[in-house]
Amino acid sequence: MASALSYVFLGLSITSSWGNGHATTYRGLLRELVARGHDVTFLERNLPFYEANRDLPRPPYGKTRLYESLDELFERFEGEIRRADFVVIGSYVPDGIAVAERVLAIRRGPVAFYDIDTPVTLQGIRDGTTAYVSKELIGRFELYLSFTGGPTLRTLETEYGAKRARALYCGVDPELYFPESRPIEYELGYLGTYSEDRQGTLNRLLLEPARIRREKAFIVAGAQYPDDVVFPPNVEHVVHLPPAEHRAFYGSQRFTLNVTREAMRRLGYSPSVRLFEAAACATPIVSDTWPGIETFFEPGREILLVNGTEDVLRALDTMPEGERIAIGRRARERVLREHTSAHRAETFERLTRLVLDKA
Repeated sequence: MASALSYVFLGLSITSSWGNGHATTYRGLLRELVARGHDVTFLERNLPFYEANRDLPRPPYGKTRLYESLDELFERFEGEIRRADFVVIGSYVPDGIAVAERVLAIRRGPVAFYDIDTPVTLQGIRDGTTAYVSKELIGRFELYLSFTGGPTLRTLETEYGAKRARALYCGVDPELYFPESRPIEYELGYLGTYSEDRQGTLNRLLLEPARIRREKAFIVAGAQYPDDVVFPPNVEHVVHLPPAEHRAFYGSQRFTLNVTREAMRRLGYSPSVRLFEAAACATPIVSDTWPGIETFFEPGREILLVNGTEDVLRALDTMPEGERIAIGRRARERVLREHTSAHRAETFERLTRLVLDKA
């Protein structure tokens, strides 16, 4: 049996899923790393909007520690950061560039960057707007873990100087996400925080079908939608849906919608955690199309790919019930084979051990 390792993560949030997809990813990954015998510490900046919306204030796996400032982070936790076998810094960490500079200065062991927002990160580096990592820093990390796979990994190495760029996709916890027998309340639903570059697709693939099928009920769950987004009367809007309610949300829909941010759709190979959550619940997924989606689910058998309103209406109106259920079941089977948090923890451990072996 391989020896246990000590990991320190500096991430955006693990205690609050409000307005971010980071928390559920970290929760699943850390839980599985602890289950594999590792010592794990998560360091999180105490930000007001997460403090007011903590749905898991004391994660039951590893150690979670909050800090108020950059100075406090190193005053209290420099020893743990220095001694850990492996340190991982995540995307969107407040003062992320300064955090990385100081971590790299005090560490002799390897440091990785975990990019849960790779396409947004790279676009921001090109535009000069990314505040949590820089192009100069990328080459100093021993490992660049990316939510985006495919050709982007090669780009990270050849154009941005990453030493080792490897995919570490999000995953799902099958103990939390599974099919339940419950009444179907909605024809189609969507779970996602407002994003300007997703809104046009959401309009075409859910709001417009809802306007046409006025006798059907639809639902959108997500925060930060501006007042000028008008939901039709038959579209229920839930401002925030904590993870504990996601399973019931998916189970209440005939179909659920996946919409990808423009930067992620352009690069492809960027599955969202919502995609795996819905599939684990055996809810049939209607999704926009992007390069590489077929490497995660088989189109037509495990997922339905659509380009516009008419495609969505065709699926809603004409699919036999038996086939609808079969698509959801096949997607769940695929998730359990390949896309759980346990799979991601195994990948993470293997990649970090390879780096340590070469150090």
